[in-house]
Amino acid sequence: MPPRTALSALTGRPSAFLRSSWPWRSLAYLLVSGVFAVVVIGVIMIAYRFGVPLACGAAVLAVALLGLPAARLERRRLRLVDLAPAADPRREPPRRGPRAWFATRLRDPATWRDLGFTLLALLALWWIDLGFVGLATWVPLLLMSAPLQPSGEAPTSYLVALGGLLMIPLSAYPIAAWAGARALMTRAVLAPGDAEVIRSRARLVDAFEAERRRIERDLHDGAQQRLVALSMRLGLARLDLPPGSPAEAQVAEAHEEAKRALAELRELIRGVHPKVLTDRGLRAAVLDVAGRSPVPVDVDVDLPGRLPPLAEVTAYYVVSEAMANLAKHSGARRGLIHGRLHDGTLTMEICDDGVGGADPEAGSGLAGLADRVAVADGVMTLSSPRGGPTSLRVEIPCPGCE
Repeated sequence: MPPRTALSALTGRPSAFLRSSWPWRSLAYLLVSGVFAVVVIGVIMIAYRFGVPLACGAAVLAVALLGLPAARLERRRLRLVDLAPAADPRREPPRRGPRAWFATRLRDPATWRDLGFTLLALLALWWIDLGFVGLATWVPLLLMSAPLQPSGEAPTSYLVALGGLLMIPLSAYPIAAWAGARALMTRAVLAPGDAEVIRSRARLVDAFEAERRRIERDLHDGAQQRLVALSMRLGLARLDLPPGSPAEAQVAEAHEEAKRALAELRELIRGVHPKVLTDRGLRAAVLDVAGRSPVPVDVDVDLPGRLPPLAEVTAYYVVSEAMANLAKHSGARRGLIHGRLHDGTLTMEICDDGVGGADPEAGSGLAGLADRVAVADGVMTLSSPRGGPTSLRVEIPCPGCE
């Protein structure tokens, strides 16, 4: 999947990261801190000109006046390095006059979070942001200025300048790393409701999976058993009829229809919730999916035992969707499913030698899989250049598993 944060972009291929807009977005995100630098410099100038007491009053006034606008600015600038919108948890105060508005604001915890974050940005974050930018770009720019130095000799200075030019791509990494880490901290302080949204989504997924299991159980123990009994009765009735008679032909046709309906119902049950996943675990379920694929698929899944239900179900549906796309769209001659559990993280990778070009926006179901993986606190990565090959990789945390 295309990266949605600066930190996730860093984990991709270096060439893709440097060609993308993420380094420039991270740089712009950090340079916005110059607004806070201007305020701090203004307070320092007041202290130098009019004295410390007046400067302290100006600082308190700046925090009070900038608290709400600065928080809005932070939420807006988050879009530069984190494409998910940051929700504003503040309650809208009733319109009962300035006094009621002010009292409601003071009672709202979000207001104090905004003021505290503004104070932190004025005291520390702005110079850290600008310091990262300065340190990351100072050495390359200094080397590039070698030909302009009076003491520089022509051949050597140009080689030094070339070295500085080649170091510029390296400066993108610390800038993007700090921008991504700062965005995580900002979101945790200013948009704590986002975590609750994720937990709510996880609860909904759990409830949905429980309902799927109930439907699967009802179909398996109810409708499927009735169809099996009906098929057996039709088979026995067919044996009692004269061969070649019209009645025997009608019963034979009904018998075949019952068997086709039973096969379709079994496929439906397997799609609702695979019984093999519940009974035997992820590896057996993956082998079952691969065995039904029209394209030959090698399975290399080595797991120590059963995993948490959410991780197993998420990984299974990732594999199922990948196998469906492999059969319908990839034009592949062979596929591979690789799965391992390492340091409490389940890693599943599905590869094929097809034509590539998989697009999450083309309705292939990959966007929905990314949402499902995100609910499990996992990460999904797709590599599918034109001409192939295609590799779909998911990493799902499994706490307590080794």
